[in-house]
Amino acid sequence: MADQQRAIRNTIICIIVFIALVICGFIWRMSQPVIMSKQELQVNGAVLLNTPRIFSDFELRDHRDQPFTAEQLRGQWSILFFAFSRCPDICPTTLSTLNDMYSKLSVNEQAKLQIVMVSLDAERDSVAVLADYVPYFNADFIGVTGNQHFVRRMAGELNIAYNRVPLEGDDYTIDHSTQLLLINPKGDYHAFFKAPHSEIMLRQTWRSIDAVFE
Repeated sequence: MADQQRAIRNTIICIIVFIALVICGFIWRMSQPVIMSKQELQVNGAVLLNTPRIFSDFELRDHRDQPFTAEQLRGQWSILFFAFSRCPDICPTTLSTLNDMYSKLSVNEQAKLQIVMVSLDAERDSVAVLADYVPYFNADFIGVTGNQHFVRRMAGELNIAYNRVPLEGDDYTIDHSTQLLLINPKGDYHAFFKAPHSEIMLRQTWRSIDAVFE
């Protein structure tokens, strides 16, 4: 009887270990990037440039009042979003989506990626304004503002169109492109993500791009 109970116990232990291994294997596999072809990436909203594009240096300030230049775009991936703090809908929605995407990355993945909002409204988006606005969406996000000449040149080289639209009195809004720009760890324009943006698609396509980057 004792031998039979021991055999049953060992069988149960083996089954539990097997199930645990299967679960661990499933979790590990789910955490691995799905490698997509260029066409599959495009179907999922990510468009790779045929050749990563170098763009001009710039001198801006981040929301912590520290210099922000092209050097800050080297050494990790960066997603740039050109926006402005008084934007009523698209900008906060996109920043919320980026927060959802970023928050679901692993700690190691987050260390490889920074999210940067570049203001198109330097007149009103001071360092102090961005210091209140950008961390509201995520404390790790970076807000950037500064000389309109640098912003306009940078936007033009990255194919971001924007235009100031007068409203009543002295008020105005800004119409602008909504794509998200992916800058590779060498500091070059690598790809862009088309709107509408989905946190799942952003996460999966970025993981795929990162996995094959050399």
